[in-house]
Amino acid sequence: MPVKKAHPEADDSTAAEAGVGSVADDDSDLAERESRWNHALVGSGLGVWDHNYRLDRKYYSQTWKTMRGMAPDEEAAGDYDAWLALVHPDDRDFVVHAIDRQNAGDPDFQIFEYRERHRDGHWMWIDCRGACVEWDESGVPTRIVGTDTDITARKEAEDTLSRLSRRLDLALEISRIGVFEADIENDTVEWDERLIAIYGLKGASRPIASDIWAKSLHPDDRERVLGLSDRSVESGSDFQQEYRIIRGDGAERVIRARSAFFVDGNGHRKLIGANWDVTEEVALRNELQRAKDQAEAHNRELEAAKESIERLALHDYLTSLPNRRYLDKMLDERSAECRAKGLGLAILHIDLDRFKQINDTLGHRAGDAMLQHAASVLRNSVRAADFVARIGGDEFVILCTVDPASKKIASLAERIIRELRKPVRYEGHDCRFGASIGIAVDSGPTLDAKQMLLDADIALYRAKGLGRNRFEFFSASDRRDVISAKHLADEILIGLERNEFVPFYQLQFDARTLDVVGVETLARWQHPVHGLLAPDRFLDIAEDLDVVSTIDALILERAIADRRAWIKDGLSVPKISVNVSARRLGDPDLGKKLRALKIAPGTFAFELLESISLDDCDEAVAANLKKLRKLGIDIQIDDFGTGHASIVSLLRLSPKTLKIDRELIRLLPQSAEQRKLVGSIIDIGRSLNILVIAEGVETADHIRILEELDCDTLQGYALARPMPAMQISSFIRAGSWRHGQVAARALQTQLRRELRNRAAK
Repeated sequence: MPVKKAHPEADDSTAAEAGVGSVADDDSDLAERESRWNHALVGSGLGVWDHNYRLDRKYYSQTWKTMRGMAPDEEAAGDYDAWLALVHPDDRDFVVHAIDRQNAGDPDFQIFEYRERHRDGHWMWIDCRGACVEWDESGVPTRIVGTDTDITARKEAEDTLSRLSRRLDLALEISRIGVFEADIENDTVEWDERLIAIYGLKGASRPIASDIWAKSLHPDDRERVLGLSDRSVESGSDFQQEYRIIRGDGAERVIRARSAFFVDGNGHRKLIGANWDVTEEVALRNELQRAKDQAEAHNRELEAAKESIERLALHDYLTSLPNRRYLDKMLDERSAECRAKGLGLAILHIDLDRFKQINDTLGHRAGDAMLQHAASVLRNSVRAADFVARIGGDEFVILCTVDPASKKIASLAERIIRELRKPVRYEGHDCRFGASIGIAVDSGPTLDAKQMLLDADIALYRAKGLGRNRFEFFSASDRRDVISAKHLADEILIGLERNEFVPFYQLQFDARTLDVVGVETLARWQHPVHGLLAPDRFLDIAEDLDVVSTIDALILERAIADRRAWIKDGLSVPKISVNVSARRLGDPDLGKKLRALKIAPGTFAFELLESISLDDCDEAVAANLKKLRKLGIDIQIDDFGTGHASIVSLLRLSPKTLKIDRELIRLLPQSAEQRKLVGSIIDIGRSLNILVIAEGVETADHIRILEELDCDTLQGYALARPMPAMQISSFIRAGSWRHGQVAARALQTQLRRELRNRAAK
């Protein structure tokens, strides 16, 4: 079958160079040409392929194989379907069509691109170029020759460039930046759409006239900006300015501009720049500047006020010494300093002895004067680098950095005690008081000043327990005391298991008739070794153990049982009040537990300490108070006048009774002010329909004064001491409290009569 040449007009030499056939007579010349073309093809990276369908022979060059990850001597798969399976699925239909068109001699498909899987698994881009060079007599292609080129790197570069271009365009769009490019030599300028919008020139003819920018400048800024622009062009320096423009619509805006020079590929000097509208930013900046100017105008006044506030916040108003807040700050600073420098830290916790007696006898002004004197003594006793603070009441703290081996702290403590024991003259009186001091000293990398303050407090407690007016260093024995407290805590838990906590009862009396109207239940601990203990011996530790609620519940159950016994004994039982702790009052199951006890309505009252803070009780407490009322359990406020309940809380809580704290009752015979205060509380109770109980009634004078003040109920040693349940019946039947009070009242009446007679004479 005759073979048809690809291009009849091609000469023999061209055919020879293409490798299709040779008509040259000189074999050496042919070999030279073939060698030259082979080297050129290898150097160009072109992979040659030759499909000769007439001879059923396919040829693939080494470069063609190498770009696909094949070995040079590896035979290429001749199966069309097997090769087609290596083509990317998204390109497969296109490749089949392109090959068909290429075989048909379609010039539009002599070059096409597609993806093919490399031997190592990644996709490579192929630039395929091929053409039919022989046909049979019927015009069917019998030989197609071409080249493949790996263009993966180019494609990746194009993709990267495309992404960067999209990102740049998006960034410009988001930031509303307009871009221009000016040809300095040809005096032409190109603006993008964003820049045209910024200057309000939408609809303007394109390209933008070179002088349009100068005409847009605000008249007041034009000369300055054009001058800077001209100098930038002359010197080739970057241009960076902020100026005003008049937009095409007449609006005034503020523009920030930046531009730089460059030389393009043709050697032309050009300027590229960006403009963006900063009108709102400038307005905000100007407003902030005005605010700053105003703030600076008041800066001195504010600084002075700040210093004053800081001083008030960190110093005690009475003595001008640093306060507890300042001390906490210094504890951290001195700890760090001592750890860094290898120094020791000494903490002296000072408590004034007999200070309360001065307050009680001479009044608070005298007490304040003594505190000021003590502060002066402490300041004068320490070095300038030492720190002295008043942390509350009559307590002071001194911080000293010392050499770890120093013995001077004891001398300092002795000097302070000696100076504070000297009498202080105040309004004709010699005021005498002293001081007890607890000392903690420590050093080393584990030094903890806050723990040392606790240790100093323990040492102070020991000094006061040993007789006051002395100092004690914190020691291992103090730690043993802490261990002892732990032992007591264990005993409390055991005592609860053994029912060692029992109720004692203190009767309450009508202030006018002295009839028994109530009884308060008090918790006592029948300790197997130490005997009967009052709450002051165990309550603090019980609170730490969170068992006060348990004790309260046990005492309530015993009180219910004792009431039944009194009734069985024929005794008219008054209302019984029991204490309830803050924790128990917040127990969500309190109502359920009380219903299980089947308490007869109106027979019991719960005493709430005023320190529970009735003004801001939480939802659980409020809910339990409502449940108490539904169960017929009255509510009493205990220790009124020493906590922080307000009149508003009394109105909201509506208790049946409030008890005036014994500290307010104690000085009634000596203090007219105390009588006025207690009288006011009684009046408040009466106005709110609340009964008032005075506790701490210790003398006949207390009884008389409270009766005169129209108090409702009395409770105290002058009438009855706390007693166990078995003694209540006999005590009430004997009525011994009445006889003593009748005699006392008769004596008081006689004394008042004699005083009136003397006054009349």
